[in-house]
Amino acid sequence: MKHHLPAGSAVEGPYGLVITPESAGWTHSALRVLDLPDGGEHTFATGEFETIVLPLAGSCVVECDGSRFELEGRDDVFSRVSDFAYVPRDAQVTVRGSGRFALAGARCEARLEPRYGPAEKVPVELRGAGSASRQVNNFGTPEGFPFAEKLIACEVLTPGGCWSSFPPHKHDEDRPGESVLEEIYYFEVARDGMGYQRVYGSPGRPIDVLAEVRSGDAVLIPHGWHGPSMAPPGHDLYYLNVMAGPSPERAWNICDDPAHAWIRDTWTGQEVDSRLPLTSAGGRP
Repeated sequence: MKHHLPAGSAVEGPYGLVITPESAGWTHSALRVLDLPDGGEHTFATGEFETIVLPLAGSCVVECDGSRFELEGRDDVFSRVSDFAYVPRDAQVTVRGSGRFALAGARCEARLEPRYGPAEKVPVELRGAGSASRQVNNFGTPEGFPFAEKLIACEVLTPGGCWSSFPPHKHDEDRPGESVLEEIYYFEVARDGMGYQRVYGSPGRPIDVLAEVRSGDAVLIPHGWHGPSMAPPGHDLYYLNVMAGPSPERAWNICDDPAHAWIRDTWTGQEVDSRLPLTSAGGRP
């Protein structure tokens, strides 16, 4: 199974990236990135998947089940926190607009109501400290958006020169404090730069990824420790996390790699990087 998908390697029709459970070799998580030209329109069926339509660049109108949501969107992922739309399984959805839009999906059983997610209500969290500082936009987490059945999604922005997704962690066992989640990382990098993503296995479940990632790349994480995500100096790093799993509880429970968990204790007394937050609902500070 190929775990690093360079930009352009998983194109299908109007989608610049298509990741399905079948193509990923798993069961629950999916992601498509829809590219629309000026005045573009695309209709798709959600099938078994609840889906969040998230503007990466541009704005659009989303129509579903008689609901109509106007998404203001943004110029790009480094310009502001975006609004979004949730659409249920077994629905026909039409997206009209221009730009690039992430369709983050999770296989589910319940058919819930379509909803609009205002940018102003997206919880923006600053995590870590010092060179491990990052910003997390919790637009689709259980705490930030409790109206989904399985889908968990968030955005992470890492200032150039910092590491995020650190200490390395995993979520591939069903046990207290940890839940099974298949995860997709979709990347964009400021100023035509690059970043780096590490994934490695635990005993009996090998996986070995050290990928140079650029805008439009994705990394699949079926299991194993993942992190760090590294942003070289001068190049802010963005990634969209899309997760889902078999548990009836929609929970993002992780386990730190014991060899590196002590790193968290070093953040006490350190300041969060002064460049954060990089974005807000109102734009760049």
